[in-house]
Amino acid sequence: KFNIFYPDLIDRTTTPKYFLERADTDNFCILRFSAGPPYEDVAFKIINRQWNKSRKRGFRCTFERGVLSLYLNFQSHWYRR
Repeated sequence: KFNIFYPDLIDRTTTPKYFLERADTDNFCILRFSAGPPYEDVAFKIINRQWNKSRKRGFRCTFERGVLSLYLNFQSHWYRR
């Protein structure tokens, strides 16, 4: 769960965005949040696995009242013997 506060955005009509970038190894990726002035980008190094983007499974990406919320769960891989 990521909750990032942007109380002083200059342009309130544009919503902040997130980007996935490659990291130094294949096991990780970089999740970068970009909002524009006066804020700089914020980046987190997370595990490089597929996201479960179903709203029923907990995915949420909203920008309300100056708070960008990104909730995600990684996809489960089920297997049988």
